[in-house]
Order: sequence, then structure tokens, then C-alpha cells
Amino acid sequence: MASFKIEGGHKLGGTITPQGAKNEVLQILCAVLLTPERVVVNNVPDIIDVNKLIFILGELGVKVEKLNSSSYAFQADEIDLPYLESAAFKRDGSSLRGSIMLVGPLLARFGKGYIPRPGGDKIGRRRLDTHFEGFIKLGAKFRYNKEEYFYGVEAKCLQGTDMLLDEASVTGTANILMAAVLAQGTTKIYNAACEPYIQQLSKMLNSMGAKITGVGSNLLIIEGVTSLGGCEHNVLPDMIEIGSWIGVAVMTRSELTIKNVSWENLGQIPDVFRKLGIQLEKRDDDIYIPEQSSYEIQNYIDGSILTIADAPWPGFTPDLLSIVLVIATQAKGTVLIHQKMFESRLFFVDKLIDMGAKVILCDPHRATVIGHNFQSQLKATKMTSPDIRAGISLLIAALSANGTSIINNIEQIDRGYENIEARLKSIGAKITRIED
Repeated sequence: MASFKIEGGHKLGGTITPQGAKNEVLQILCAVLLTPERVVVNNVPDIIDVNKLIFILGELGVKVEKLNSSSYAFQADEIDLPYLESAAFKRDGSSLRGSIMLVGPLLARFGKGYIPRPGGDKIGRRRLDTHFEGFIKLGAKFRYNKEEYFYGVEAKCLQGTDMLLDEASVTGTANILMAAVLAQGTTKIYNAACEPYIQQLSKMLNSMGAKITGVGSNLLIIEGVTSLGGCEHNVLPDMIEIGSWIGVAVMTRSELTIKNVSWENLGQIPDVFRKLGIQLEKRDDDIYIPEQSSYEIQNYIDGSILTIADAPWPGFTPDLLSIVLVIATQAKGTVLIHQKMFESRLFFVDKLIDMGAKVILCDPHRATVIGHNFQSQLKATKMTSPDIRAGISLLIAALSANGTSIINNIEQIDRGYENIEARLKSIGAKITRIED
């Protein structure tokens, strides 16, 4: 198990280009199973979760060709369906949350899809009901092996239908969408997620010959087609990583430029950071963050304390609440962080409290942060990363802390952030990877 050693308290500076969006590319890679033709995907991040999924696709029989450091070609013309019921797949699939999105395209094209209970972050319950209820409404039969935690759906032919999702699940919407594109007739998905990830997947599927309308709204209408062809797809920059780099700049009081961020796909992210008092400028398609000695949290117009909460798109993404919480520890003022989606995601705040942060964990979903306004620097400590987003948040805290911190279990950070220590070093950070 590897660790990071971080010498905090240094100013950083320079230019960073964000990686491709992890949450988008996991959907896009699963979609290559919908066609026997060649699919090229560009701006693929070199991170653990993506590499695991590419490995699984290869084991499933997909021909994988690495074209350069961030582009791949895939061709799913000779799929090994027995692999889906093998011990190897039960082992490989269970280590990756994103593997659940293999089920929709497999069901659509081959009439069956299986998956072990997926792993991933330990941030609370993450239900799969939305996925399987959607498949059942399309005509699939569901089965579940309790002893092996193994799920399966089978159907000779999927039939289009109207459905109202019980929650606007991003992965649930993606999975059902991929199944519906090859179903007979028309499918209407109400309460669909409309994140840029879903918009990108829809655009890709349409370029392959699918007929999807309502893209960008919470009502997707899919007219089923008999087959899909190949395409080339470019993955968006990762909005979560962009928010993370903003956090790095702010907490180290550094000047930083983040290149090619795709401003039109950032939604409320820039405005939420501005509510924390952070200055950031739009320069063409870049974000420029000037050096700031302090930043003050805005109150509501009636003087009450600001609440920052997650919500389905176009609301604020839950993946950035951990970053916002850390930034707030050195702001001037007080903010309530309300994490609605996952009941364990705020439990990392005990490590920030150990570093000297003033955080009150009200309950599993809410934390009040009283900012230090840089009057009291965080103290270095030894800690363990519980999940991807908490891990990067603790890393940001360590970069601003007085002294040398150790973060264990950094494989969690590697799951979502490409070559993070080298990129931090490129802007002046004092960070070392320690291999056990």
C-alpha cells in the first residue's frame, strides 16, 4: 500500500491541463459493446478505475488498441459471453463500481447481462434498484444469487416503454439509455439525469446511429434501432478535477491557470466557488485563479449563513462538496455543507479536525465549517484516504498545512486522478510517493 509524503506550506504556481472526465469515460467505454464496429475514444485518463474497465473489456473479448497516451480503439466483434459467468469476472467486476454499466449494452445486444455486486468508494449505500427496475420495465427478467452477490438480467427482445426513474441516477440513466437504444419501439425516460456525462453519452450514441431526443433535459425519448455503427468520441475535461485544482490554488494561496476547462459544461461550479469568496476569471476557455491572501464566504441576503448542498444537475455536484469543505476551513466566515446523497462521505472531517480545522459534524449529512481566515494554519498529520474525493481533499489540506503530512491508502486517489504527484510537482508542490 503506497503513501504520499507532503511538505506543506509552499506557494505553487503555473499551468495545469485537466484530465479526461472519469465519470464520462466509464460510460463511454461500456457503450463500445453496443456495436461490432470500431470505436475510437480520445482524452481517456490513465487512472486505476478506467484501466480496470479497459482490462475487463479485453477479457470479455473486445479488441483494444492503444493509439497514443490518451486514445484507444475498441472493437467488440468477438465477445466471449461465457466470461460473464466465470470466477474471473466475478473477481474483476466486483472491484469496480463502474462495471455495473456493462449490463445495459450487453443486455441490449446479446440478450443477457451479469454483474457481481460492484465495489468502489466506501461512502454509504449506493443502490442498484434504479438500474434493474429500468431493465425489468424494458422486458428483462431479473435474477439474483444471494450467496455470490451476483446479479443477472435476460431478455430475448427488449420492448420500448415509458418509465419514471425513482431517482435521477447518472449511472442508472446511462445503463437504461444504452439498453433502450436497441429496444423495439419508443422508450421515454422521465426524471433522467441530465449531467454533461449523459449528454456526452447521448451524443456518442446518436453519432453511432441511435435516435435520442431531449438530450440535456430530464426527459429522454429513445426510438429504438436495430443496430449501431462505429464512431470517434472526445471525452470532456473532468469537472471534478478542475474543482480540485481550484482548491489546490486557493488553499496554498497560489496563482494558477487551468487550461481548456470547457466552461459551458461547468454548470454552477464557478459560481459556488465565488460564493466562498474565491476570485476566478474566464480567459477564453481557461480558468485563471489569482493569488489570494484571504477570501470571505458570502451570507444570504437576509444575513443568514450560507448553505452549500448537492443536487441533481444542473445543481451542484456531490463530488466537489469535500473540496468545498476543505476550502472553507481557511475562509473568513461560516458555511453549512449539506451532503444529501451519501451518508458516509463527510466522515473524513475528523482528520481535518485533527489538523486544527473548526468543523462541527452535525449528522452524517451536514457539517458546519468555521473558517480560520488563514489566522491559524492547519497542522500536518498522518491520515488515511477513505475514498477518491476525501483523499484529494486531505491532500489539498496537507499542501496548505504547516509541516510534513503522510497520507496512506493513496490507491483511492489514484483511482480518480492521473499521475497526481508529478502534476503537483510541476507547479511546485513538495510531494513524494512512498511505495511499501
